[in-house]
Amino acid sequence: MTPTEKPSSSLIVIPCLNEAAHIGALLDQLRPAAARLGARIIVADGGSTDGTLSIVEDVIAKDPRVILLHNKRRIQSAAINLAVGTFGDGADYLIRIDAHGGYPDDYCDRLVEEALATSADSVVVSMLTSGSGAVQKAAAAAQNSKLGTGGSKHRHLSQGQWIDHGHHALMRISAFGAVGGYDEAFSHNEDAELDYRLRKAGYKIWMSGKTQMVYYPRASLSGLYFQYLGYGRGRAKNVLKHRVIPKVRQMVPLLVFPVVLLAAFSCVHWLAAVPLLLWASVCLGYGLVTAIRQRKADVALAGVSAMVMHLGWSVGFWLQLLGLGSRRGVA
Repeated sequence: MTPTEKPSSSLIVIPCLNEAAHIGALLDQLRPAAARLGARIIVADGGSTDGTLSIVEDVIAKDPRVILLHNKRRIQSAAINLAVGTFGDGADYLIRIDAHGGYPDDYCDRLVEEALATSADSVVVSMLTSGSGAVQKAAAAAQNSKLGTGGSKHRHLSQGQWIDHGHHALMRISAFGAVGGYDEAFSHNEDAELDYRLRKAGYKIWMSGKTQMVYYPRASLSGLYFQYLGYGRGRAKNVLKHRVIPKVRQMVPLLVFPVVLLAAFSCVHWLAAVPLLLWASVCLGYGLVTAIRQRKADVALAGVSAMVMHLGWSVGFWLQLLGLGSRRGVA
């Protein structure tokens, strides 16, 4: 990319909540890219209490490109809307960064290059999952598999292609504003909902083949369950808002919650437990096969992680569809 091709400005936004363990290193990594791209880095904090704010303030003291913004609504959709509304004037691109992720040093540069080369309105990336502890490794194996995520394209490396939805990375601020930004009624699945409106308005989404990010999953099964409960709720809200039919890969896990409920009637007839046993056998068998192939014993729990993900997603979807339960939101 030549100097004349560079955008006049970019806006790098990091929604975060209690990310003291990661935010300092992440900002140090992003600051050189911000200087190269003429970007400001907005840390939209949802009320951290773990020392995140003091770390960000220390960085701000030595780099005026970094700005702290207080996000009273806490959720990511509100954080990004607030950042763009406050600092987006004059910027060409919004670059969204997850505080709990890993990125190549040239991540932002590659995104802008792809946007210029393809004239895409949004550039999304593949999201690979990696973990360190036994539960995280198992969750990562499940999330990187078709069993866990149904073959979602942004969960696997891409050579570069036009796509309907992917993990949000870069977006033209003009396109973001034209469709109204993120819907702040969504604490989860706000990216897929926005992509639906972008496509409907005629905007183009490109999946990068030049860069990707690494996501670090929840370190406990309960955390994984509630995360996917939120994802299920978000997907159901998207379905209800836009009157769209879920894809086949989403229809299959929808059956999990009904199957679990059906198993409660196994005391009446044993056949009621058969669907549950089949589902559990497939998931647990997948975990064992994966562990053998990779020669990693802890990956055997991938089947358990997949079951937790399926159940959480299914329960969340049905609760939202039926208007039951309270929403659990996270920043």
